[in-house]
Amino acid sequence: MIMAESIKIHPTAIIHPKAELAQGVEIGAYSTIGKNVKINCNTKIGSFCVIDGDTQIGKRCNIFTGAVIGTAPQDLKYKGEATKVHIGDDNQVREYVTVNRGTIEKGVTSIGNKNLLMAYSHIAHDCEIQDGIVIANAGTCAGHVKVESKAIIGGMVAIHQFVCIGSMAIIGGCSKVVQDVPPYSMVDGHPVRVYGANIVGLKRADIPEENINNLKKTFVILFRKKLSISNALEKVADEIPVDPFVLNLINFIKDSKRGICRGK
Repeated sequence: MIMAESIKIHPTAIIHPKAELAQGVEIGAYSTIGKNVKINCNTKIGSFCVIDGDTQIGKRCNIFTGAVIGTAPQDLKYKGEATKVHIGDDNQVREYVTVNRGTIEKGVTSIGNKNLLMAYSHIAHDCEIQDGIVIANAGTCAGHVKVESKAIIGGMVAIHQFVCIGSMAIIGGCSKVVQDVPPYSMVDGHPVRVYGANIVGLKRADIPEENINNLKKTFVILFRKKLSISNALEKVADEIPVDPFVLNLINFIKDSKRGICRGK
């Protein structure tokens, strides 16, 4: 159902009559929009895109040439169940990005607001991509991956299923990620190792200097000293002042299901 006269649809595009397009939506040449798709105000779909399945896309998103969103998950267990993709507002989805809908296990693949998914990156079934995230060219998130807000994933990074990437972490290009990446960390390698706190990212996020210094000291204890995780956490509790960022880091480590990657 086309909902406003201001919509611009190229004559070669194929739009299902039950698709819902809001005011200001643009659909480029040879793109295909499926039956259960809902696209909100002022979102632009480029040429040769496929938007299918039960997919909702928010306001002011730019979907570039050849992106494929909402198609069936690449999971042999998937038997055609009704699952979804939810995409928020102000996202940039570059050329040939793929986003698969969820499986019956979770039901939805979700992408938040103000994210940049660069060319050829892949978001698999049941992923949770939060806000302000950058995934560089050909970055790959396997099924059930969670990426917390303001993380940066380098080009050609491969993230194993069920891994969690912490807030404001940065992952170097071509890395292999098989365990959880702590928030505020700078990691790289095959598999990744923690090199320290993401100082540049923290400063860009206007984190106060006192909190950054506490995190730097915490990272030294957790990832540079030859201590077990439990002993390192005890040492942090004894030596580092109470700090919301340090507390978030500690809770992330304690809650990790796959275990966290360790220091270099």
